[in-house]
Amino acid sequence: MGVRGLQGFVGSTCPHICTVVNLKELAEQHRTRHPGCTPTIVVDAMCCLRYWYTPESWICGGQWREYFSALQDFVKTFTDVGIKLVFFFDGMVEQGKRDEWVRRRRRNSKEIARIFHYLKAHREQPGRNMFFIPSGLAIFTRFALKTLGQETLCSLQEADYEVAAYGLRHNCLGILGEDTDYLIYDTCPYLSISELCLESLSTVQLCRETLCESLGLRVADLPLLACLLGNDVVPEGMLESFRYRCLSSYTSVEENVNKKANMILAVSDHIAKVLHMHQGEKALEEMLPLGPNKALFYKGVASYLLPGQQSPWFFQKPKGEMTLNKQIMSVRSDPELKQEVPMCTDPESTSEVPMYTDPESTPEVPMCTDPESKLQVPVCADFESKQEVPMCTDPESKPEVPMYTYSEIKQKLPLGTGPEFKLEASMNTNLEIRQEDPVPMGPEIKQPVTMISDPEILKIARTHHVQGESYLVYNILSSGEIECSNTLEDELDQALPSQAFIYRPVRQRVYSLLLGGSEDDTSTGPTVKEWFVYPGNPLKHPDLVRPLPMTVPGGTPSLKILWLNQEPEAQARRLDTLLACFNLSSSKEELQAVESPFKALCCLLIYLFVQVDTLCLEDLQAFIAQALCLQGKSTAQLVNLQGDGEDRVPAPTGQALATAALGRDSHGGTRDQGPAGAPPTRSHPQADPKIPSWPGDLPGHLLPILRVSRETMSTQCPPDHQKSHVCARKQTA
Repeated sequence: MGVRGLQGFVGSTCPHICTVVNLKELAEQHRTRHPGCTPTIVVDAMCCLRYWYTPESWICGGQWREYFSALQDFVKTFTDVGIKLVFFFDGMVEQGKRDEWVRRRRRNSKEIARIFHYLKAHREQPGRNMFFIPSGLAIFTRFALKTLGQETLCSLQEADYEVAAYGLRHNCLGILGEDTDYLIYDTCPYLSISELCLESLSTVQLCRETLCESLGLRVADLPLLACLLGNDVVPEGMLESFRYRCLSSYTSVEENVNKKANMILAVSDHIAKVLHMHQGEKALEEMLPLGPNKALFYKGVASYLLPGQQSPWFFQKPKGEMTLNKQIMSVRSDPELKQEVPMCTDPESTSEVPMYTDPESTPEVPMCTDPESKLQVPVCADFESKQEVPMCTDPESKPEVPMYTYSEIKQKLPLGTGPEFKLEASMNTNLEIRQEDPVPMGPEIKQPVTMISDPEILKIARTHHVQGESYLVYNILSSGEIECSNTLEDELDQALPSQAFIYRPVRQRVYSLLLGGSEDDTSTGPTVKEWFVYPGNPLKHPDLVRPLPMTVPGGTPSLKILWLNQEPEAQARRLDTLLACFNLSSSKEELQAVESPFKALCCLLIYLFVQVDTLCLEDLQAFIAQALCLQGKSTAQLVNLQGDGEDRVPAPTGQALATAALGRDSHGGTRDQGPAGAPPTRSHPQADPKIPSWPGDLPGHLLPILRVSRETMSTQCPPDHQKSHVCARKQTA
């Protein structure tokens, strides 16, 4: 989230709200005021990835050991002065913010296209001004921090809300991040990660009280200001004409500031001089041109209210009059404890309807009731038309290459036609609320609470999710909906399919494991909504993907056995299930000959080379060399490692391989492959003579990895298919 234009306004018009502070000194002051309380900073980890990841060679990612070392130094610096860190990661996309999520993904796609254009035109690493977070970085970061013993949490809703709520509830020293919403929440101080100097532990603190003094507002007015300016809940264009009217009547326009800054000043002036006059006498919809969007606007204001907080803009009129909202009791849920949720209350009724709900708590679509119209307007969900959407039922066959237009994909994937499918297509849809066209909600259409009925399994999955020990599992079990953001994929490259399609069969087998599925893959069953970014996908609606039947030796074990049973037999069942997800059960004997740390690597590479027709043996060698040849190197050695002139030039082919191996982006799941990263392109580092060349100088006990990969590929790929690998890649490299 973020308030439109507020970051630039603070920097250009209100720089005095920014104060340089020393975190060590703040911690000492905190101990004095709160004896026995450990100074704690809650960290919005997603805002910090750019700060932590500094390698110049970012286009292919990798640098795992160097990155881990940077995180270790970061944590140690705070620990040495007695400051505790608590890290929050995004856990899911809220339903009402799907349109904003889609808008950002489309913007990112344009940025990625510019990166590949530059890479092809200049044959050099793009500058930091074009930096895009490497694939999988957020997931690797989360596990790295847990390895370092840090408290790492994954959100059940918008992460910035949980960060702000945690900071308020635990009286934290501050919030470390880069999001103007932290100026709006009435919580602990907001500290800038971009201005942090780790050596001196100094940064910039942005003071919301000083901001209010400059604007003539109160802290309780900031949520109203944020919604009038536009944020992720209230679209910027919804009140554009209102803002222009405020600007036209504003008498203190400053000539030396830009139009956006004057707009913020004008809207603030209107709140202070006009809306305050009628506060408590008129409802917001009587003072603002909200029209049919008033429920959405109220929802936006309520989204900033932390548990226990109320807004002076939500009030009860004198007896005999009615208003949309009586009060906000509290907002949403704590990641570990169920909290009260904000209520839209009708003063003439005794019913209270939640605006935000936990998936475990209510079977109904949450509604905000407008007592004036007696219409129920959904505040957390919207329903699409019964338009048929792509349904994947048989991805066992490898995707054709290229797969880059949505229309082609839609033709290849059969559509659901049954009445059950139409009902599923109309439920759990995450497009933004269209208040001008409210959908009547009858008893015949209800949103399912969860995809499974076992409360114990759901509770375990929820706990694992919150503690950052798993990802997407709880999303699948609770709502049947997942997303994958942008990865560095060239939409013009026809040599490699998108990672979204490469790993779809694995995901479908995981769906079968989690949700259950029939033996017949053509029958109707539970579907998972996938919001995956790939070339040609307009993201107008999710792909509906059915589970794919999987065969596990001895039968598919239950989730309770996989998650709770600690017997040796259960560990063997876990390995069998993992291999079955990759369709590699027949390779179990060969894989047992490989050292444990490399079993997962072999699974990934075998699967990847079976799925993608255009990969060749040189690519396999590059992946394995990257994982094996750099073992034992220190962080300093890896940082200074250089190749010859050609090796230092990033190639689109090498980048594409890195993305295919890492699979998921920074907002989605991926495989934790440790030091594996971007493979060298067709050659190997020459600067350090201690690094063995491939494959002759590899230690003998590592050669079985190559043998397993070759043998498995030869059994699953026909000879002419293997020969075509080199030819196809040489034509496109």
